[in-house]
Amino acid sequence: MRILIVLTSHDRLGDTGRKTGFWLEELAAPYYHFEDAGWEITLASPKGGRPPLDPKSNEPRFKTDQTRRFEADTRAEARLDTTVRLDSVSAADFDTVFYPGGHGPLWDLAEDPTSIGLIERIVESGKPLALVCHAPGAMRHCKKPDGTPLVAGRRLTGFTDGEEEAMGLTKVVPFLVEDELIDKGADFTKTGDFEPYVVTDGLLVTGQNPASSGPAALELIRLPERAGK
Repeated sequence: MRILIVLTSHDRLGDTGRKTGFWLEELAAPYYHFEDAGWEITLASPKGGRPPLDPKSNEPRFKTDQTRRFEADTRAEARLDTTVRLDSVSAADFDTVFYPGGHGPLWDLAEDPTSIGLIERIVESGKPLALVCHAPGAMRHCKKPDGTPLVAGRRLTGFTDGEEEAMGLTKVVPFLVEDELIDKGADFTKTGDFEPYVVTDGLLVTGQNPASSGPAALELIRLPERAGK
C-alpha cells in the first residue's frame, strides 16, 4: 500500500505570537503503524521541506514511546526534512491518504485548493481517507460532485469544542472543528475530552484527538483487509 501523509506548513498560532504546526504524536504513532504494516510512506506539505512542529507537542508531558522513537529515528527525521510539495503529488499515485492534526491545518490545509482537490479526488475514486484531531477541518470546503458539502450526512469526529476550550484557544483559531463540520451537515459524534475515539464511515476514518491518531491509523490499515484487497 502506498500512503500519502499530509502535514501542515503553517507555524503561527493566530495573533498570539506563539508557534504552532503539526502535533508530533499524530505523525509518530500512525507512521510506525504504517511502517510496521509494510506500507510505502510519502510525506507531503504545502510548502515542502521541513514542516513546523507545534512545540507544545514536544513538551515532556506529551511525549510518548512513539514520539521518542521518531526523534531517534534518523530515517524518519530525514523524511520529515524533505517532505514533497503537496502540489507535486497526484491522488492517482497513492492508495490512501492520512492527515495528522495540530492547529496548523486550520489555517493552511483547510483553505488550500490543492489539499481540497486531493481530498475530493481520493473520496471520488473510492480510496480510504483518514484525518485526525484538527485535520478533519481540512474538509470544510470539500464538495461532492453535486456541489454539496463532502461531509454532509457522513458520520465523523474531530477535535471538539470542549477540547479547544480546554486549550484556551476558542477565540484564537479561525474556526471550531466541531461547529464547522456540524454546520456543513456532518453527523458529528464524540467521547470525553482527550479520550481515544475513532469513527469509521465507509472508507472515511476520523479520530477525535492526539490519543486517537494511533487507533485511527490501525483502523485505516484494516479497511483494505475488510474489502478483500
